[in-house]
Amino acid sequence: MKKILLPALLAAMTSAVNGYESFSYTCDRSPFTPQIESSILFSNELLVGEDAPEFAAEAIVNGKFVEELKLSDFKGQYVILFFYPLDFTFVCPTEIYAFQDKLEAFSSRNAQVIGCSIDSVYSHFAWLNTPRAMGGIQGVQYPLLSDITKSIAESYHVLNDEKGIAYRGLFIIDREGVVRHQLINDLPIGRNVDEVVRTLDALITFETHGEVCPANWTLGDDTFKPTNEGLLEYLNK
Repeated sequence: MKKILLPALLAAMTSAVNGYESFSYTCDRSPFTPQIESSILFSNELLVGEDAPEFAAEAIVNGKFVEELKLSDFKGQYVILFFYPLDFTFVCPTEIYAFQDKLEAFSSRNAQVIGCSIDSVYSHFAWLNTPRAMGGIQGVQYPLLSDITKSIAESYHVLNDEKGIAYRGLFIIDREGVVRHQLINDLPIGRNVDEVVRTLDALITFETHGEVCPANWTLGDDTFKPTNEGLLEYLNK
């Protein structure tokens, strides 16, 4: 029995390894989204590989009121959409300034940063006119959406129903309007904006060169072709 099973097992393993290269990752939008029924394996809250939900809402942009800001306004650009719980709170201003500090890095990558909370535009405006030394976000230039109806947070599955505020959700949306990265932190946990830049770099690198970015990759590091040969060549460097 052992003599029969062992060769069969080895053959199956060899077939699986050899089949890695030809495994179908193709779909209409992302070549790395397996063709698997999402209703079986994934919850409805997973947006990666899906069209980003459209929104149209009031906003403050560089200190000015905007009656309607839409996601589709930024078609052809990458969008960094991040949700935060509330204006005039504690972790939130540190994150908002962290994105402002990296605004040039995002802009140079054709990416638009957009913040969103369930506060009104008037609350945003008041906070933007509060000095940093007093806990305000004076000087922030990118758009802050007013999701006062909570419909945007709900459509992106980041709404904390019990508290009525958004979790710290973050989405990287590509130039075609497809979600390519999704991260949701609990309320006390601030995000690493350098990691957002790194993830965007990885996406741009893949789109530009067709090669994948391994663990802990940063811009300038080696990438490799998404094949068994490419992996082995990378691992044996």
